[in-house]
Amino acid sequence: MQAREVAYHILIEVEKGAYANIALDEFLRKTKLLALDKAFITEIVYGSVKYQLKLDWIIGQLVKKEAKLETGPRIILRLALYQIMFMQRVPDSAATNEAVKHAKKLFHKGTVGLINAVLRNYLRTQENIKWPDREKEPLKFLEILYSHPVWMLERWIKRYGFTATEEICRFNNAPADLWIRTNTLKIDPQSLLERLEKEGCIVEKSRRVPEGLLLRQAPLLTSLPSFQKGLFTVQDESSMLVAHALKPASGHEVLDVCAGPGGKSTHLAQLMDNNGLIIACDIHTHRLKLIENNATRLGINIIKTVLQDATKISEEYYNRYSFILVDAPCSGLGVLRRRPDSRWRKRLEDITALATLQLNILENAIKCLKPGGRLIYSTCTIEPEENYEVINKIIKIYPEIKTFNLSTFLPYEITHEGERQELEQGMRQYLPFKDNMEGFFIAGLEKSC
Repeated sequence: MQAREVAYHILIEVEKGAYANIALDEFLRKTKLLALDKAFITEIVYGSVKYQLKLDWIIGQLVKKEAKLETGPRIILRLALYQIMFMQRVPDSAATNEAVKHAKKLFHKGTVGLINAVLRNYLRTQENIKWPDREKEPLKFLEILYSHPVWMLERWIKRYGFTATEEICRFNNAPADLWIRTNTLKIDPQSLLERLEKEGCIVEKSRRVPEGLLLRQAPLLTSLPSFQKGLFTVQDESSMLVAHALKPASGHEVLDVCAGPGGKSTHLAQLMDNNGLIIACDIHTHRLKLIENNATRLGINIIKTVLQDATKISEEYYNRYSFILVDAPCSGLGVLRRRPDSRWRKRLEDITALATLQLNILENAIKCLKPGGRLIYSTCTIEPEENYEVINKIIKIYPEIKTFNLSTFLPYEITHEGERQELEQGMRQYLPFKDNMEGFFIAGLEKSC
């Protein structure tokens, strides 16, 4: 199959309920394509999913009976329009002609004619497309121009205002940064940076975490000798802050109650100099396997994986650990640019259900904390119900639990007084428009002796 045909089949699977990243990975593994073709497929699949509402808005103005347009033709139109609107290196004629050529393989003449007419009409009259007015219809403007669900936008506007919400939307629609974490058990960050540059990468150092490197440009990661030798692993910059916030000492025991796929567990092992014991729990067997595979590649041998439901932690773990990590399952609304179809899968009611689950997990984890022990709670969402409200409820329920000052644990220089105050109070919400990074939340809890 040609690249656009592969993209079409992936999007058909997504429409049926498949996750975009999983469907994409499966198709790319099965097809023998050049790296450039795979990159092209990835962009048009993720872009078409991400900008679904905006693309459908155009289709709605160019197709008379748009409500009757079937899924297949709609996907071909979305793919072609995305290329025309967002991919300057693809000639408009190529995007149109390839869409029509592909349509001829799938549909009858009438549908092919419709697709051809819609695309050529758009090329001739695209300046006539009517868009929601920013001043008169601010909510509709954000919904369509940035392709986000209304319920998310309403929450963010109420909390942060229109301008900040627009910044969140811009951030979510931008290409995701590719961060890696140096495996300091094998190499220091500067040496890895120099090695990666020799392997064809363009690399920048993180300003927040000493192990963090940003790959501005890189070949396929698994093809790099430095990856194969376990010199680094992929992990987002905000996620790397979590292990530093907990900072377990070498030789200690750590409980990671929601550990899969293991990025934070292996980071904790690095900070412990691969000396001690990390009990990495997860409810899914395949996620435990990911932890084990990652640890093996990185040369880590202090992680013991355990199949364990975090809402029903075994009593054998009670009052046993001085260091606990609860990286709780969450809505993921802080990392939407990494999960392009997630914005369409999430519902408002999910947040309430997740907050209940998070509180349950945290209550069980607290039972495992020794007096004097520290616990880090983290999520990759920006929703207060899943973050501040969970922590505030825990503190009310358990008088022996208090927040602790995070500013002394995080590895970067804190220059803003407002951030210092947040960290000293033991909770920090990272926001794209304030921090220029993924939306992330960290809270530090300790149990009194």
